[in-house]
Amino acid sequence: MIQKFNVKDIHFLKADGVDDAKIIPPDTYLSDLIHTPTVQFTSFKDRFSQISLPLDHCIAAVIRIDPNALESVREESVKVFESNFNGIFSKDKGLWEQLDEGTYALVFWEYPHEKNGIAQMSLLKEKIETQLQADLTMGLALYPFHTFSKDDILGNALKALDHAAFYKPGRTIPFDALSLNISGDRLYQIKKYPEAIQEYEQGLRLSPKDINLINSLGVTYGINNQLDKALDCFEQASAIDPEEAMVIYNIGLIHRINNNEDQAMHYLKKARSLNSDIFEIELLLGYLLFKNGQHDKAMPHLDAAIALKPESGIPFRIKGEIFLDQNNAQAAGAAFTMAVKRNPSDAVSLSGYAHAMARQEKNLGIALSFAQKSVAMVPDNILFSQRLAEIQDIHDQAMAQRQANAIKSA
Repeated sequence: MIQKFNVKDIHFLKADGVDDAKIIPPDTYLSDLIHTPTVQFTSFKDRFSQISLPLDHCIAAVIRIDPNALESVREESVKVFESNFNGIFSKDKGLWEQLDEGTYALVFWEYPHEKNGIAQMSLLKEKIETQLQADLTMGLALYPFHTFSKDDILGNALKALDHAAFYKPGRTIPFDALSLNISGDRLYQIKKYPEAIQEYEQGLRLSPKDINLINSLGVTYGINNQLDKALDCFEQASAIDPEEAMVIYNIGLIHRINNNEDQAMHYLKKARSLNSDIFEIELLLGYLLFKNGQHDKAMPHLDAAIALKPESGIPFRIKGEIFLDQNNAQAAGAAFTMAVKRNPSDAVSLSGYAHAMARQEKNLGIALSFAQKSVAMVPDNILFSQRLAEIQDIHDQAMAQRQANAIKSA
């Protein structure tokens, strides 16, 4: 069975949830607690689930101390948080829980209007920051909010905190569509694709024309080989912004996966006309031109791909294949060498290098080793096995000749 899509080689383009060069993704995502809950988080959820809200509304917050705060500040924080929370939240007004050393969750429901609840949480944050002389990052979530249930509010607050954690410590972020985009991206990152799809779909209910959400949903469908749904998403995004190169490229990739080569080339050329600084566009154009036998046209795109992402071995591998087709074994060997240096587990390049060396009858010991490794990695590849057999014969003949020469000169 041919694998239609290989994320390791040529993949869909997907923007990060937060599109800002000044932000940095957090090292830890607190929303992971939703899927792998700790004892503390489970306990807090259970306690909250037993609460009957008197006014049928509440506000949840997850607050985290600046990770760079001094250890003495973190130790003092327990007493400071406890004093402030207990001073505000009696049993019939709210709940709180320490989730880990520097993170606290709380739910509050004794306020007349939404704006009052938000204001009270903001004042609480400022008060604790003043007492600790440290920045606090806070994620907020409200109930009721759109179609989310009371049971969703704690998870939504965690997602809002992850959203806030992309910025410098001290930010307060309310749960919104971007929080869901970030949560979906995290789930995508840890390969929970069905859950990621659900997050993107929920985000689109809040922000139906968000191109990043639509594109991310399409990419996740593509990863799951739900190609018709993926194409629908990309075309929807393209209708919103016809000049978004990332989306145009993804449409081209869908056509490539479906073997619609002419359509693929059309969209890839269009994407390149919009943005000529995207590695994946140059790589796929070079690959398609190579597969169509247009080697001279493929080379400039492969060279451009190398310039954009010199650490990738894939364009070097494709160049090696082109040089083999052109019977330029020396150049092929050099290209495959560059590919293997970047990815020692690239079976295609290992086999290609071995074949190029065999043609030149050079470095036969290394060539044999590489050929053996490629077959061990992909034992059902007929071409790799044929090359191994040929190289073994050439190697054995060379060894036999060397022994004969040694005997003559003895």
